[in-house]
Amino acid sequence: MPLPLKIRRLGRQPYEATWKAMSAFTDQRTADTADELWLLEHDPVFTLGQAGKMEHVLAPGGIPVIPVDRGGQVTYHGPGQIVGYPLIDLRRAGVGVRELVNRIEQALIDTLAHWDIRAGRVEGAPGVYVDGAKVAALGLRVRRGCSFHGLAFNVAMDLEPFHRINPCGYKGLEVTQVLDLGGPSRLADVEDALVEEFCRQFGFQAEPAAPAIPVLPARESA
Repeated sequence: MPLPLKIRRLGRQPYEATWKAMSAFTDQRTADTADELWLLEHDPVFTLGQAGKMEHVLAPGGIPVIPVDRGGQVTYHGPGQIVGYPLIDLRRAGVGVRELVNRIEQALIDTLAHWDIRAGRVEGAPGVYVDGAKVAALGLRVRRGCSFHGLAFNVAMDLEPFHRINPCGYKGLEVTQVLDLGGPSRLADVEDALVEEFCRQFGFQAEPAAPAIPVLPARESA
């Protein structure tokens, strides 16, 4: 039987509170905790991964810059972008970190194919690209064998803030979005396809869950 994947569509959420919540979820989950995929939008924010250098933040203006504990460089989150946080027990799912990245990228590529958008990878630069322009970024963290942080998928947003940074540490990297590539503007439509393809990649059975960030009981100390 396929493992369940709880799908939480959380709407628009502030970044820091969500980061703390998924970190706590990862620390407090047990071997019996079901895996989850949180789908949401963030208020405008630049996040700087563990490899991030402030020199790649060129002109943030009034948008906050938050150093975080995910992999990768600097990126932007804002309304009109799907942010997906896969909270997965990798051992139970039978995947390593490299395979996790590969399957998330493939789920995004296959999602774009729903609208005949041909996307692919760029060697050495995680994420998904269309004609050299980045449409989705990845930045993950694994702790206690479980993943958190995740993906940012540009759908129908103001792309201007990407000009204020070197996206993912690459000067002059072009970014694009689903709407400009001929796809839909409604995030819900893209989320539906993404959930389908994500579950296909990992062999999950999607299970709709309450649109609220879960709070797990604290784990007992050994």
